[in-house]
Amino acid sequence: MKKFKTYYTLSGILLSAFFLTISCTKDFTELNTNPAGVTDEEAMGDFALVASFLAQAQRAILPENVGEYQASINLTSDAYGGYLAAEAPFVGNANNLTYALVPGWYSSLWVDRYIRAMNPLYRVETLTRADEKMQDIFAFAKVLKVSAMHRTSDKVGPIIYSKYNAPDENDQILYDSQEDAYKNFFKDLDSATTVFKSLKGKEVSAAMKKSDLAYASNNYDQWLKFANTLRLRLALRIVYKDPTLAKAEGEKALNPANGGLMETVGDNCFIKLSTDHPLNIITTTWSDTRMHANIESILGGYEDPRLGKLFAKATDEAVQGQFKGIRSGIEIDAKSRYDNYSKLLPLPNKMQLMVSSEAWFLKAEAALRGWTNAGDAKTNYENGIDRSFEMYGLGAQSSAYKSNSTRKPKPYIDPKAVKAGQNDIKEGSPLLSTITIQWNEADSKDRKLERIITQKWISMFPDGDEAWAEYRRSGYPLVFPVVVNYSNNTIPTVPGIRRMPYPEREYNSNSTAVNDAVKMLGGPDNGGTRLWWDVENKKL
Repeated sequence: MKKFKTYYTLSGILLSAFFLTISCTKDFTELNTNPAGVTDEEAMGDFALVASFLAQAQRAILPENVGEYQASINLTSDAYGGYLAAEAPFVGNANNLTYALVPGWYSSLWVDRYIRAMNPLYRVETLTRADEKMQDIFAFAKVLKVSAMHRTSDKVGPIIYSKYNAPDENDQILYDSQEDAYKNFFKDLDSATTVFKSLKGKEVSAAMKKSDLAYASNNYDQWLKFANTLRLRLALRIVYKDPTLAKAEGEKALNPANGGLMETVGDNCFIKLSTDHPLNIITTTWSDTRMHANIESILGGYEDPRLGKLFAKATDEAVQGQFKGIRSGIEIDAKSRYDNYSKLLPLPNKMQLMVSSEAWFLKAEAALRGWTNAGDAKTNYENGIDRSFEMYGLGAQSSAYKSNSTRKPKPYIDPKAVKAGQNDIKEGSPLLSTITIQWNEADSKDRKLERIITQKWISMFPDGDEAWAEYRRSGYPLVFPVVVNYSNNTIPTVPGIRRMPYPEREYNSNSTAVNDAVKMLGGPDNGGTRLWWDVENKKL
């Protein structure tokens, strides 16, 4: 049996992943067994172990482990993307939210993406690459790998990807630049979609039926649509940096001969979890997160019926009966100050990986850019709203909503601020968007783009990773800046944090490689350095 050099060993992770400075980390569950210790014969037997590898990976793309979810998503992307905010002054209020980045928090994203996703997926790819009967599993692993690792790259920049488990002569695991990582993402999607297209109309294999936690593998079409939609997402992610490559990859995704995109709510991709959704625990058991002020401003200003499907009204006497959010990155003296602002309503025990409404908004932007087979921007935009409303059982209200031309995001007033008025966003502020809902063909392209991205942002909730990535990529929707900035001038208050640093253990165990990665980054390893695709002066 071939032996594999594991990039992150179990013992290394145990030393580095669990030193978060929040009390709830004692509830972390044990890491799963390292799949590199399983023989080929054991893994291939009745597909049970291959299925378990793939289940582990699917549940690590967005971690089901509540401690890791809180540290790597809720206390980073959810806040930076304008979805959720913490009411607790963690670490004396000098934490990620006030730009005093906590190493234990941002290090945690490497646990899921490398140990729990990349490692088992690498193992499955190796086992199935040359097996003609297992090409669907090979393709499935490729799609999951891109799904997981693009999120890692979109948080840090250069990542270990094409050279994973291939140490050089100095025992260093080398990084891909973010540009190269994206090109490799597209190549892996090519491999996967080629396989899935060849399997259209064929009976789904027993291995795939055991492995698929989203669609129960009634056919291969939905994962093909997912892969194409993922390609379109990534194509638009790089559109300001490499418009030629973006257009080529985007048009490949849009070409109906390649299998199509996600279209209906039946195409929505939710990964079944083995436990409760981590946000339910963070919201209720730990009482650590509440609605973000941006949700209050945008959905409240639009009188959006989806708001009541997502959050409960506040019970605090100062704002009782209102949908009330917290502005992230503010002065907080005690958890009790904001604890009774709006709580997230319970989520089902499944993790939202991608929804069909996003596909329609991606198509709307592609149409705005004149890409082949993108269709009409207005039609795509309105279809995106329709699919999102249907997802919440609100289909009957979609028509009136998308025809409203007057509602716009409302000012944010915080009556419980430590210092009166310091958290407010008032009417006329340049930080307050004026974008309305109804499509207006006479608007400029930039204003149309803001309208598309704002509705996409609403529809993707609670996927904070994508919300933050799209804000950095496009500048929309306008996310309220922090009030308190403890970054020592390394992170700009406006337009805000751009990335997360590399974990300390990389400098301890893979130092030459990570220092080379920082050189690829083109700036210091801190939260103020822009990623490769994060262009400052954007031109549509």
